[in-house]
Amino acid sequence: MTLTIPGFDQIRLPGADGVELAAAVAGSGSPVVLLHGFPQTHLMWRHVAERLADEHTVICPDLRGYGASDKPAATGPDVYAKRTMAADVVTLAAALGHERFALVGHDRGALVAFRAGLDHPETITHLGILDIVPTLDMWNVLHGTSAAVGYHLFLMAQPPGLPEAMIAGSADAFFGSFFDAWANDPSSMPEEVRAEYLRASAAAVTSIVADYRASAGIDVIHDQADLDAGSQLAMPVTVVQQDWGAQLGYDAAGVWQAWAPDLEHRLTGAGHFMAEEAPDEIATVIRGLLAR
Repeated sequence: MTLTIPGFDQIRLPGADGVELAAAVAGSGSPVVLLHGFPQTHLMWRHVAERLADEHTVICPDLRGYGASDKPAATGPDVYAKRTMAADVVTLAAALGHERFALVGHDRGALVAFRAGLDHPETITHLGILDIVPTLDMWNVLHGTSAAVGYHLFLMAQPPGLPEAMIAGSADAFFGSFFDAWANDPSSMPEEVRAEYLRASAAAVTSIVADYRASAGIDVIHDQADLDAGSQLAMPVTVVQQDWGAQLGYDAAGVWQAWAPDLEHRLTGAGHFMAEEAPDEIATVIRGLLAR
């Protein structure tokens, strides 16, 4: 049985190009869309979403290629481009009656949120980013032996065939390794939740790899075009990260300032899965963003 957020309605609505997205929805008030990361589903937002639903309409989709959402074949580079995945989110929100909304993303979902902020500035009112730098910057800061922390990025950037076969052959070990390596507080992810993430990820190997492969190709092209054009995020932006700058040797706040003039950059002592490890902190940060 698929786990979801208690008390939230489960819906399916079209995204871009007729792809259907599954989402959990609850609450009333100004809309906030929460996008999950890898290797997870919308369930990662369960604690934060419940806290925000007292004051907001909270929408938690599974990204295309993940969870219970459609997993279209990657017949071209645009199918899992963050531009396409951002259009999914905008289309879904519009189907729910929300032409403008706040958007918060974690990990892969944060890359989608970043692209949505650049492509749809008239739609995204506030932008929250958890524990990433933009795709173009991500590749630029990974160098030397410190790049080993992102080995999966390089693996899934390879041509179709070998990455999918390797990961599918040991899916639980592969996906589970990220929970083991990236969580500061393993107790924040109960066994049944971890099992749900592993089940959902094992069922989506091909589409997850396609998502990552896009970030070594078409997503870089899109980011570079925006950088060359001087494009920036027009809305208030809050970024919460672990201290990756110190670990990898770059100025994380400076990277984000170049994209987001109206920026609040914060470091957290929580691990990568911060929405589960520190839901009060993350919910408070989101409320602060929405008040700007």
